[in-house]
Amino acid sequence: MNRFELLTSAAVMSLVCLPAAAQAGSAAATNPSPQGTATTSSEAVTPANGPGQEAPSSAGSGASEYAGDIVVTAQRQSQRLQDVPIAVSAFTAENLERQQIVNPVALQQTLPNVTFTKTNFTSSSFTIRGVGDLCVGTTCDSATAIHVNDMPLLGTRLFEAEFFDLERVEVLRGPQGTLFGRNATSGVVNFISAKPDLSKVRAAGEFEYGNYNSIRARGMFNLPITDTLGVRVAGTYLNRDGYTKNLYDNSRIDDRDLYAVRGTLSWEPTSDTRVDLIGYYFREKDNRSRIQKQLCHRDPTGVLGCLPDNLRYETLNGNSTLATVLSSREFLGIAIDPELAAAGTPLRIAPFALGSVYGADPFGAVINPADVRTVNVDTVPTYFAEEEQYTAKIFHDFGEISLNVTGGYMRNTVSSVSDYNLAVEAPYVNNPGLLALQGVTTLGSMAYNPTLAALFGKFAQAVIPNGANGGVCQSAATEANVGVYGGASAGCYPQSLDFDRSAGKVRQFSIEAHVDSKFDGPFNFLLGGIYFDSKATDVDYYVNSFGLDYASGLVGSTLGGGNAFTASPNYRNAAPLFRLKSWGIFGESYFEFNDRLKLTVGLRYNHDDKFVRQRTTIFTDAAGDFTIAPIGVDNADPYLTNYDFDSTRAGSQPFAENEVSFSRLTGRAVLDYRITPDNLLYASYSRGYKSGGINPPLSPIFTVPISFAPEQVDAFEIGSKNTFGNGAFRLNLTGFYYKYKGLQLSRIVARTSVNDNVDVNIYGVEAEAIARPIPDLVVNMNFSYLNTEVAKDRFIANPRDPSGGRSDAVIIKDITNASNCAVASTSGNVVGVNQFVGAVNGAVGLQAPTPIPGTTTTGAFSICSALTAQASAIGAAFGGIQVLGSGVEVNVRGNALPNAPTYKASAGIQYTIAIGGSGFTVVPRADINYTGDQWGTIFNKSPIDRIRGYEVVNAQVQLNAPDDRFYVRGFVQNLTNNNGVTGMYVTDQSSGLFTNIFTVEPRRYGVAAGFKF
Repeated sequence: MNRFELLTSAAVMSLVCLPAAAQAGSAAATNPSPQGTATTSSEAVTPANGPGQEAPSSAGSGASEYAGDIVVTAQRQSQRLQDVPIAVSAFTAENLERQQIVNPVALQQTLPNVTFTKTNFTSSSFTIRGVGDLCVGTTCDSATAIHVNDMPLLGTRLFEAEFFDLERVEVLRGPQGTLFGRNATSGVVNFISAKPDLSKVRAAGEFEYGNYNSIRARGMFNLPITDTLGVRVAGTYLNRDGYTKNLYDNSRIDDRDLYAVRGTLSWEPTSDTRVDLIGYYFREKDNRSRIQKQLCHRDPTGVLGCLPDNLRYETLNGNSTLATVLSSREFLGIAIDPELAAAGTPLRIAPFALGSVYGADPFGAVINPADVRTVNVDTVPTYFAEEEQYTAKIFHDFGEISLNVTGGYMRNTVSSVSDYNLAVEAPYVNNPGLLALQGVTTLGSMAYNPTLAALFGKFAQAVIPNGANGGVCQSAATEANVGVYGGASAGCYPQSLDFDRSAGKVRQFSIEAHVDSKFDGPFNFLLGGIYFDSKATDVDYYVNSFGLDYASGLVGSTLGGGNAFTASPNYRNAAPLFRLKSWGIFGESYFEFNDRLKLTVGLRYNHDDKFVRQRTTIFTDAAGDFTIAPIGVDNADPYLTNYDFDSTRAGSQPFAENEVSFSRLTGRAVLDYRITPDNLLYASYSRGYKSGGINPPLSPIFTVPISFAPEQVDAFEIGSKNTFGNGAFRLNLTGFYYKYKGLQLSRIVARTSVNDNVDVNIYGVEAEAIARPIPDLVVNMNFSYLNTEVAKDRFIANPRDPSGGRSDAVIIKDITNASNCAVASTSGNVVGVNQFVGAVNGAVGLQAPTPIPGTTTTGAFSICSALTAQASAIGAAFGGIQVLGSGVEVNVRGNALPNAPTYKASAGIQYTIAIGGSGFTVVPRADINYTGDQWGTIFNKSPIDRIRGYEVVNAQVQLNAPDDRFYVRGFVQNLTNNNGVTGMYVTDQSSGLFTNIFTVEPRRYGVAAGFKF
């Protein structure tokens, strides 16, 4: 067999995990056609090769009659998994079926030191050895490189689809860069799809029905057109009811309705040349909920919204939100009315406020159901995602040199809407501010005022066209930023619909080539290069609420002399363009000193250019002035002169434009020693690298760095791969230590994610084992231990508790922007700092500080800029005062990283029962996966930041016909119906600091039937 066939033949790859009794006709059996006695561990064994196939050559020849090898290309060459001196786990199609791995959430449960969770903005994080996507922003690189058929994908929707017709999945743990085209600091996940078999016609199909009215169908058809040309088409379809019950209308939300298809055309003109053309399309349109559940211990003061002590099934105090603050009597009376007076306008608009920050909580009557899959929401979520992938792979063996070329194009789009607060606000019936607005604009009313009617007429017509009690009209999320004042209305309802939208489009293309040698001597090499170009457009995040609409129209009409609104009426973080251009040169050299000892040395040079155009919109420009647009305009962009993120340019710009470049030389060295043909030791050093980026745009409240630095990790690893008992038992052990410099970590400042860099030390151990004492019994196990620790002093303010735990710090809710700051005593004078805030507040009609439960301090509504000015003027009289813009910073040195469980373990057992001599078999299997305790944020504050460990139990029984021509399976996933939390997101202070949580899927059960030929 030539080198090419070992690398790319689907038949060879599908040889793994097949029982000896089922060899005939099974070489191309791929998902969805599980085998009767398929082994099911991440390092599975197989009894024999498929018909007409050779086993890959290997130094380890101790394969018994029921022990074989998974063939992987983790090092860009075909190798037994046991011969690869890298921490890598591989799953064949049969592995995925047997362990019920249908998506990434299930995949991570069976892998040591690997976690996966959805995140807040239509994205996800694949964390390996504690290193995940802690960076938030359009310009952030992924820590884990995702490849499909060796093509790197950035911003893919792949993890929203279901796995189907895969040849295998390879998960490499540890920094990568000298083998694969894109840098990765945590590891690589490579999905290899099944390729056409040029020898015969094949087909497979499966239909599954389960609870939640779940219908899942998968199919594959393989057609050899000629001896050298073949095509393979596969697809999957999923439709199910929602996992979550909505009490508001007694409906179910969070359903799925998706399909995906893949077509592959393969041409093999000679035994040394093969061309694969692959096309893939995925589409989802349903009411899947991006936000699953919110937890909060309600803050009765409204200064924080949610208390920083623990998480409960409660709802935030609505008086803490930006929508309430900006439409409050306090903001309009203190921040706006004086500005009007200074401009010579006698009008006071505070009487038209929707309420008071000291008044009734709009969420006060809300009951948060004490169940993670029960909500009460008035905005039904919507979800749309679409992705196309086109890949061309060319291989040619020149003899001692072979060439691999992989080029491709990907584009996708996503748009999702969710109820922002997962709650129903109190209705606006008899609201004094709305009644006042109607009174001055309605002819015939005793309060009718022609001057005010001229000022507020169009404003009132837009927000309450049917009168004060006829429902309030709210803006839809649009790129034009006009909202309800430009005809983009989400409708009129008794209450505010608080919802958000996350959307974006991505397109990329890449070309990668590498040459590999296969000299007879001790020296060989791999040399490759890649060019990668990615463009993201219309990456937007909106938050909409009637309070924002109302304040926008009220303030805009007043300042604009009527017929105006402040552009824009909703909060929006917008990046209309992000461009990444990257290229790299990489390679490795292999020196075999003898048949036991080998040295691998690799280097990589990488260069990234990043450009972003972005802005944030809410009320003000860089100078703090209100920007207004006329009511009825169809595009508010020309009126927006929002915050210019580039402080080196004079004047404000509609969009901030910034660009950065990063270059780095990295590499690795591996020494492996084969003690016996079945026992391998290795030690490695590698340097990983991930480029920096540009922070998202920030409202003109705080100053933060424009860019953030790259990550760099020095990784040391030792490992041992062992086969015992002529293949009956395998044990692989790994130990590692990471010295991490500049790990990118996100925090929320003024409604925007800002990324900092911290230094971290990481170490851990991993063990993977599989035992097959007799041919019909398979047991697999793995275990991992992980320790992550911030290595140096790093002071960061905790958004949950801006006081930093100090009793001499007063937490402030700023009534001009709803952010929190802290007023602290420079002398530890608790009484003095409270008296200072009380004195400043008293002068402007605000209340004095009051105790905040769950903290050691007090809090108050105030204006941070006014407190800063007064601290300099009179602070000394109160013992010395300082105002800290984002709060009292705390040292996170010694804290663990988020999403890095200390312990993980899994075990599975499977037994094949032959039914007489009929050829039928029954295969029961059970798996248990445990993920230990982890932290949800870098602050490690217990218990609010702690994510408790959880277990997932899966079981199934499958009946296989002779020669595995058809099968019937009964299954259950998550047998104990565990709602284990996989991750959390703490929202901004201006949203009330609620916590979004994401969990594993609920218990699923059902039956499936399939065939193959």
